[in-house]
Amino acid sequence: MSKETDAPVRLTSFSHGGGCGCKIAPGVLAEILKKSSGFPVPSALMVGIETADDAAVYKLNDEQALIATTDFFMPIVDDPFDFGRIAATNAISDIYAMGGTPIMALALVGMPINQLPLEVIGKIIQGGESICAEAGIPIAGGHTIDSVEPIYGLVVMGLIHPSKVKRNADAKAGDKLILSKPLGVGILSAALKKQVLDSAGYDTMIDSTTKLNKPGQALSALDSVHAMTDVTGFGLLGHLLEVCRGSGLAARLNMTTIPLLANVEQLATDGFITGASARNWAAYGESVNLDALISPAQQALLTDPQTSGGLLVACAPEAVEDVLRIFRQGGFLEAAVIGDIVTGEPLITVLP
Repeated sequence: MSKETDAPVRLTSFSHGGGCGCKIAPGVLAEILKKSSGFPVPSALMVGIETADDAAVYKLNDEQALIATTDFFMPIVDDPFDFGRIAATNAISDIYAMGGTPIMALALVGMPINQLPLEVIGKIIQGGESICAEAGIPIAGGHTIDSVEPIYGLVVMGLIHPSKVKRNADAKAGDKLILSKPLGVGILSAALKKQVLDSAGYDTMIDSTTKLNKPGQALSALDSVHAMTDVTGFGLLGHLLEVCRGSGLAARLNMTTIPLLANVEQLATDGFITGASARNWAAYGESVNLDALISPAQQALLTDPQTSGGLLVACAPEAVEDVLRIFRQGGFLEAAVIGDIVTGEPLITVLP
């Protein structure tokens, strides 16, 4: 498509995979990282790559630690402004998942310059800027390249008190698991790419993927919140397994209490499932015990890549009401208790 054409641009037609479904499969990523050479780790590095946490954390002094993260991907929707908003929300989420406050972002932009109209590229960037404004941070710079597929995302930095950092590896036996956003974004994106998603489904998808995980800031103040992560490309099961492995514990999930976006279970039953869902299951399915009553559609939802997904919190039972109150005050009305952390090998059992 030339720059001069007035025909609508379908951004998703340029990408082989969209949103967090673009992530390298967990099994492949583990193999890549296994071959990486070791390097000296400074004592000030509080969180690195050891437990696949959401961001790196570097202690600056007794009162401040720097949180640094980056995230970028190909289009999950065709509307350029919405694509920019989703990508920015997703990138900033890693700061909130550590309990921090974002302070600044840098833009990462790769675009097929000879195929996309410049105004479309501009709208993508404007979408990202609008979310950064909502988060109260500037885009202070960045980097651009001419690429085959459209790519947009952010490097984001934040601050937190060193004692308030919420890792993904500090869950305790007996903790309750709370999920803030319903699952199903990948299912909706699969339906969108096949042009069967209606306007209500699209609105649901955009509302979910552009909701900033700001409650993570308030949750950092609760000592009874032991672990936190956000659910993104590896699906609920994949990111919960990271919590289990980092904490050396097991987890139980109750399928009936896991919040789902409207109509996604039916869409999954009808076959609207991303390829990333199958790759996720192939990577970690051996660490999951599914009850015989769990349907193939429900399994797909548990492995569904969540672009800009919700926060997954492990907290003491007595903190459940406080955590749910913080989520509801932040507009996360569907936040729910979905299971618990138990002693045992790092495995997940899913009950109907």
